[in-house]
Amino acid sequence: MRYISTRGEAPALAFDDVLLAGLASDGGLYVPEAWPLFSLAELRALSGLAYPELACRVMLPFLGGAIAEGEFASLVREAYAGFDDERVVPLKRLGQGECLMELFHGPTLAFKDLALQLVGRLFDHVLERRGERVTIVGATSGDTGSAAIAACQGRASIDIFILHPHGRVSEIQRRQMTTVAAENVWNIAIEGSFDDCQDLVKGMFNDRPFREGLRLSAVNSINWARIMAQIPYYIWAALSLGGLERSIAFAVPTGNFGNVYAGYAAREMGLPVAQLIIGSNRNDILTRFFESGVMEIRAVEPTLSPSMDIQVSSNFERLLFDLLGRDGSRVKEAMANLRKEGHLELARADWQKTRPLFSSAMLDDEATLRAIAQVMRETGEFLDPHSVIGLVAGRRMRRDQSVPLVALLTAHPAKFPDAIARAIGRVPPVPARLQALAGLEEKYTILPNSLSEVEGFVRAALAKRNQG
Repeated sequence: MRYISTRGEAPALAFDDVLLAGLASDGGLYVPEAWPLFSLAELRALSGLAYPELACRVMLPFLGGAIAEGEFASLVREAYAGFDDERVVPLKRLGQGECLMELFHGPTLAFKDLALQLVGRLFDHVLERRGERVTIVGATSGDTGSAAIAACQGRASIDIFILHPHGRVSEIQRRQMTTVAAENVWNIAIEGSFDDCQDLVKGMFNDRPFREGLRLSAVNSINWARIMAQIPYYIWAALSLGGLERSIAFAVPTGNFGNVYAGYAAREMGLPVAQLIIGSNRNDILTRFFESGVMEIRAVEPTLSPSMDIQVSSNFERLLFDLLGRDGSRVKEAMANLRKEGHLELARADWQKTRPLFSSAMLDDEATLRAIAQVMRETGEFLDPHSVIGLVAGRRMRRDQSVPLVALLTAHPAKFPDAIARAIGRVPPVPARLQALAGLEEKYTILPNSLSEVEGFVRAALAKRNQG
């Protein structure tokens, strides 16, 4: 298994090199040179396995022998051993062919744990074997940062710097990051939006002397290993609902496009997926694209679902690569135009390729609050603002009522108590993991939206640690 860049100019790499590189040297994202294929019989053979064993078998082809099967299986088991539900990703049936898949039973109560608890261990394994050390930099709109920190804190071979938009994540999301006291963890609050944070991270990677001098790497969803580790739960859901006799639809609240792209990857590998339905908030660049074939950047608006307050969805480039015939030069030109002009328009024939599989719908804050209240009345379930957007989008856009719909629940509702209280007048029960945050001291640094300022802070922090 080799990995190639979506922009066509970086060298092809093996899995362990892609893991440590994160972003390709030409600014593109790594994707498999060819998708591993599972027949329906091979997929059915996974039915009945515990989640860690199923996940290991689904991901193994992506390793290309870079990690021994037994070692990898051990890392996968360790990654999910600390989840609060032994099923790891339990499903709840709602009736009318609807099902909720709970992805929030990990250490930080968000779906990002499913990938990052494994990715942190993969980094440690590969770096220890090589005798190397890396500096991880990442941007978060809410949940990725805390999950990345939880996965990397205290690890001997890793320093980690996480950027979040100052004042634009929930208090609980912030505290999950900033109350970690590990000496290898730094939190930076950027005076700007998540897109600004993401641009700063990309700027650090594109600054070659800085990147190479500090040995930068990434654990946010530009890292292929993150996508790889999210594919298994799509296959798990389909098998858990009675096998593969019929196709299945998934509803996914989506900001940076990584989670729903993992569903696309599962389909490319052979899972019979009928529909991938994207739920957006007011920052609806993806919904507008799938409706029109035009991607147009607008100002980011703060919402009740901050993890989706994004205009430039990084992982969309991976889908664009396939839509444009895996032609890296066309992708490079399209992404340059998007950055320069704030506008990307696909030829009608290329856009039409998305129509059979992808659908999308948008909910503003008021519709989100109404939906939280409605779901509570109907089912007694608390849903966080992101998850409820996905569910309602799925209900609106589901083409065939005979096709089962699985809505991905991406965060524990207790992480967004203010929004839920506005919707239904009470808050969900608070898990012990979150109750413990209240009395802890926070540690973070506020910086302007300036690449030179951020790079200077990172250099100084590492120099001070090395002197200590």
